Amino acid sequence: MADTSWTRSAGSINGVILDMCGVLYDSGEDGGTAIPGSVEAVNRLKASDLKLRFCTNETQASRETFVAKLRRMGFNVSVCDVFSPAPAAAAVLTERGLRPHLLVYDGLLPEFDSVDKTDPNCVVIGDAAEKFTYQNLNNAFRVLIGLEKPILFSLGKGRYYKETDGLKLDVGPFMKALEYACDVEAEVIGKPSAGFFHSVLRDMGLQPHQSLTQSLT
Repeated sequence: MADTSWTRSAGSINGVILDMCGVLYDSGEDGGTAIPGSVEAVNRLKASDLKLRFCTNETQASRETFVAKLRRMGFNVSVCDVFSPAPAAAAVLTERGLRPHLLVYDGLLPEFDSVDKTDPNCVVIGDAAEKFTYQNLNNAFRVLIGLEKPILFSLGKGRYYKETDGLKLDVGPFMKALEYACDVEAEVIGKPSAGFFHSVLRDMGLQPHQSLTQSLT
């Protein structure tokens, strides 16, 4: 007898949340390349009655720059459809009155323009790539260790990711180093944090059982 559970479940799906890197495109020094068939798949979803959002742990560029790159690959994507950790982190910092020391890629700094960064009382770490020098990590360590109650935010916690020239370390190993050195547990903003996905669902006006998520995390 055929299994009809998937058919019944699919009938209640009103929205789709798609991961980006590794699902729709492979990243690389040239900006990345679309995975065959992914542009057409996104177009079909957009033409359907389903609500569509994109989730990414991209922390090397602002959403505007990131979306411009995706459009060059042929994707029909708008900034308002993309959810990434940096804007979510900026909202948390403002809500809690926190002033961050930022250890992030230079291209991400515009996402934090509205946040007060004087006399830091927390640290935000993202995929800083070549910015992960001993000096920069030690500066973040000194901020944290000097706080009575250290607060560390990590924009994701991935171990590594794939680019066209091979695998590269993600933010997770550096987050773990600061956690260990400062005896603190990072607050993760981004995939796979449940709060991050719930913020996407709120924007879609859907409950978890009404959505389908395709992610590598």
